[in-house]
Formats: sequence, C-alpha cells, structure tokens
Amino acid sequence: MASGEISESFLSHLSDIDRKCLMELGLRRRFANDDVLLREGDPSDHIMVILSGRVRVSTSLKNGREIIYALRGQGDILGELAALQNTVRTASVRGIEVVEVLQLSRAQFLTAARERPGIALAVAKSASGRQREAEKARVGSAAMDVNKRLANYLVSLLVERGRTEAEGVVVDTPLTQDDIARQLGVSRRSVARAFNLLRKRGVVSTGRKQITIHLPDVLLSLDRP
Repeated sequence: MASGEISESFLSHLSDIDRKCLMELGLRRRFANDDVLLREGDPSDHIMVILSGRVRVSTSLKNGREIIYALRGQGDILGELAALQNTVRTASVRGIEVVEVLQLSRAQFLTAARERPGIALAVAKSASGRQREAEKARVGSAAMDVNKRLANYLVSLLVERGRTEAEGVVVDTPLTQDDIARQLGVSRRSVARAFNLLRKRGVVSTGRKQITIHLPDVLLSLDRP
C-alpha cells in the first residue's frame, strides 16, 4: 500500500499487476481546491480514482440544503456504482484541497473489471467497507448526542490522519465548522457549542485548517455511546 493510502480503499485491494493495468489505461487529471469532480444528476460516463488529495461527497435536498455524508482520500474510487448500473450520479464530489485523480471512461472501467477479476473484487471490497462505515455512522447517530457525535468524528480523524507533536495529536483538515455540521447532520451552532466545551476542558484547540487534540484519552472516553 502506498504511503498515505487509506487501508480500506479501492487501490489498497488491488494487486500490483492490476494497479499497473489501470494506471496505463487511465488519464491523470488535476483539480484545484473547491473544484467539482463529479456532479449530482450528471451521466455516469466515467469513474475516478484518487491519487492524492481529499474530497467531500454530498447530496442536495429539495430545500437546497447540502448534506455531506463522506470524505474520500488517496486510493478511493469515485462514481463506480453509477457506472456499473449505468445510472445518473446520485452525489456530487468536490475537492477540499488540490486533488489528482486517475480517470477512466465507463467502457474502459467495465472492460477492465470483466477481464481482470481482481479489479472487480477490489470494487466489491471497497463497497463493502463503505457499507460498514455507513452502518456504523447510522448507529452512532442514533445513539449519540451532538457532543458524542463530534467526539466520534474527531477520533476518526485522529486515527486516519493524526500526527503526534509536542502539544498533542495534530490533524490537518480544510473543513469548516459548517462542513462538519453538515457531515454530522446537525446545526452549526450545535457543533460550535460542542467545540467550545472541548476547548474549555482543554481537550482540543483549533486553528486555521487544523485541530490539535491535547487529551486523546479524554476524547476516546467521550466517543463511547
């Protein structure tokens, strides 16, 4: 697995030979921060694999409210289910930093999946991992108040991308409190209050595009339902 690649990502499940095959087939593209990679409602004529950077996956409600329901990063595949089912996009994907992807047409992707079973298996494993992730999030949301939801979210960030420094575990994140609120399905005011509580207890401090977790053990205790 490449450095920085998510352990349950699509690329992490590929053999070196299958990965090389896709790399030779696809076209590399680069997107700036806040660029839209895939748009909800568009035809599913291609898929993307993230080579570097992170994106947010969201959907829009009829009242115009945006719901962020996932973050994706290096090694993750985007748009594969819509491509397999030949349906329109059910979500939008927007960069939250500079992102580089490998893009394949729907035809290229389907041919590769048919001819190389390892690629189809990697898609299935990736989808299974996302299903477990979604189920855990649903259970957590039902069982936790806003404070616990935020603690759970911060613990996941700590595990995925935290780095240990003298003052604690530092997590770089370009997400605003609005973004976090949308992802947790709560109001921004609720998230702000939860952050203020954690700051007052000395558990975390926040800066520009950065969260420092000073007391990971306390955060882990709050994470429990």
